[in-house]
Amino acid sequence: MRINPILLKDGYKVGHKFQYPEGTSLVYSNLTPRKSRNGDVQEIVFFGLQYFIKEYLIREFNESFFSQPREQVLKQYARRMDNYLGKDSITYDHIAALHDLGYLPLEIKALPEGSLVPMRVPIFTIKNTIPEFFWLTNMLETILSAILWKPCTSATTAFQYLKTFTRYAKETVGNDLSFIPWQGHDFSFRGMSGVEDALISGAGHLLSFAGTDTIPAIDFLETYYNADAEKELIGGSVPATEHSVMCMGTQDDEIKTFERLISEVYPAGIVSIVSDTWDFWQVITEFLPALKSRILARNGKVVIRPDSGDPVKIIVGDKDAPVGSPAYKGAIECMWETFGGIITEQGYKLLDGHIGLIYGDSITTERQLAILEGLKQKGFASYNVVLGIGSYTYEYVTRDTFGFAMKATYGEVNGIGRDIFKDPKTDDGTKKSAKGLMQVYRNTITGKLEVKDQCTWEEEAQGELKTVFKDGKVVVDWTLAEIRERLKGMLEENENSTTQKAVSAGV
Repeated sequence: MRINPILLKDGYKVGHKFQYPEGTSLVYSNLTPRKSRNGDVQEIVFFGLQYFIKEYLIREFNESFFSQPREQVLKQYARRMDNYLGKDSITYDHIAALHDLGYLPLEIKALPEGSLVPMRVPIFTIKNTIPEFFWLTNMLETILSAILWKPCTSATTAFQYLKTFTRYAKETVGNDLSFIPWQGHDFSFRGMSGVEDALISGAGHLLSFAGTDTIPAIDFLETYYNADAEKELIGGSVPATEHSVMCMGTQDDEIKTFERLISEVYPAGIVSIVSDTWDFWQVITEFLPALKSRILARNGKVVIRPDSGDPVKIIVGDKDAPVGSPAYKGAIECMWETFGGIITEQGYKLLDGHIGLIYGDSITTERQLAILEGLKQKGFASYNVVLGIGSYTYEYVTRDTFGFAMKATYGEVNGIGRDIFKDPKTDDGTKKSAKGLMQVYRNTITGKLEVKDQCTWEEEAQGELKTVFKDGKVVVDWTLAEIRERLKGMLEENENSTTQKAVSAGV
């Protein structure tokens, strides 16, 4: 469905042009994560603005607004407003003037995408570059907010998974971190709120990981973030079954389905087989021992996929199950008893490379931590598992998860600047905004981004926010590789900071 982008706004935005004080010539706004509803996460990963700029500010406006006949655009806008607000309730001269101009007279200054941004620090600012189009700045608030909170939130969530996987890899495997990009696999596509939601979230996932079943997220990153699947690893997966495949093979012949898959259909390479269609523990304790020689003879890995139950108990073991039972031991311990493996340099058990496990149902960051810690306590390395991260993780969030909001903090009326702000007495402080022009800078001691408001234009220009879009054109064009490298640097800084704090505390 194609909608003229000039209509992509909340209804109350329509009249704001006429409500600003007479003589208004500049509106300066920002988008900021104001408050985390997760006590363990106080920084967001900034991602998605470049997509918004290329897709909406350039392609959508050029194709559906500026390149369309002037009369047609005005007629369409008038028709919608007349039916929405009442005939001739507002004038449309400002829309005609924008069409005549032929581009969006805006400047956006932003932090580099992939940056870790603390709460209450703006990720970008936006202002008009031609005085008579002051109304345009905040008209875009609706669509900016609607699009940007999700890729930032998903990229932030993926980064939390990445940090945990990295910590446990170093504790239980050693310095080889090459498997981590495959430990978090995006299974979310089918549960997301539409295709665009799946793409921007799936792309956010791929900043931290390479495993994905959201194929078009790869196209997204090639289209908007200068990635090239022929020159770099953007995302990938392996052959995998679903329940319909296993059911079609019938319950009585389930072991033959396993045998056919690993010997005939996929005689080499990695293959993931869903294994809870009927009796998961039968697969673990009967089928796998029976197929052991075939599995070990393959040039590749057979990955077992449980798909129901409590993932922590299935993988690590259930202390409430009968002692000595498969459920009591958990899948990894049972698989170790069958296949054995190696001892890592950190002294933990790692399954033979021909066999593995992936769990992708109802995984959360809390369950990830419980699984990896549970395995560690039993002497098993974190690399024994891959976790599928689905819509349970990526969709159980809102704009308020990190309190994203776009607010105006500075304006000019009759050539005189005004520091503007909101500070509701009935609020807990979350909605209190900064004032005036803003400079984002990096604290030389902590290395964290901070904000100084009520700046001069000279101070504002010296900050970390740099022009990425101006007057209808992209000024900075980030690549996926650059963003990943930046986030990797943030991960290393985070780890070093955590280590230093632990040393200081005598831990």
